[in-house]
Amino acid sequence: MNGGSLRIEDLTAARSNRTVVHEVSLEIPGGAVTTLLGPNGAGKSTVVLTIGGVVKPVTGRILLDGRNLAGRRPEQIRRAGIAVVPEGRRLLRDLTVAENLKLATYTLPAADAQTELKRALELFAPLQKRLSHPGRALSGGEQQMVVLAQALMSRPRYIVIDEMSLGLAPVIVDRLVAAIREIAGHGIGVLLIDQFAQVALDLATHAYVLEDGRIRYSGAAAELRRNPGLLHSAYLLRGITEP
Repeated sequence: MNGGSLRIEDLTAARSNRTVVHEVSLEIPGGAVTTLLGPNGAGKSTVVLTIGGVVKPVTGRILLDGRNLAGRRPEQIRRAGIAVVPEGRRLLRDLTVAENLKLATYTLPAADAQTELKRALELFAPLQKRLSHPGRALSGGEQQMVVLAQALMSRPRYIVIDEMSLGLAPVIVDRLVAAIREIAGHGIGVLLIDQFAQVALDLATHAYVLEDGRIRYSGAAAELRRNPGLLHSAYLLRGITEP
């Protein structure tokens, strides 16, 4: 079990020479789901890409076991135990599902790679019949399963997932929600960003709300479920109140 936490401290980051994240602090405990909510343009994806090493922070720290990973390269971040699933389902569409999954275990011994593949296919069972299919032939839900499986197969302590359910049918979202619960149940800490606030809040124990690049709320996810008025964005309010 993962008893520690991943801490983001006073993170400031810029895109296209414009500061879009201002002194953001988050804590992602092991074995639990934490959610980061906010309207489009709030800076959520910039936070994700900065944690993953794609965007270099202006200031701030990304602490894992007291080690500051801020500014490290993406492969160093992943080796340290943080797997990032960015928005857009970024798998290699000309490779088969099996080939995409194999890429995620290139640093593991062959026996360990087979173990991780078996676990991933147990968690994302629909992929078992799609292993020989190229990525481009998959549905959006299947593609999301592949990128989540890739993240899991790297044996992370933390997974950061950006827009997990974007454009997916409710039945597929339900399957992914069950998978995230199981992942957290095995001690992995999850930071989930999702367009559907209700989905994210049902999964999470703690929630943050980001507006204009700044944290406007930090507290129990259940409190936001009980009091949707705490969310100032009309976008988020729709996500909670619609059936």
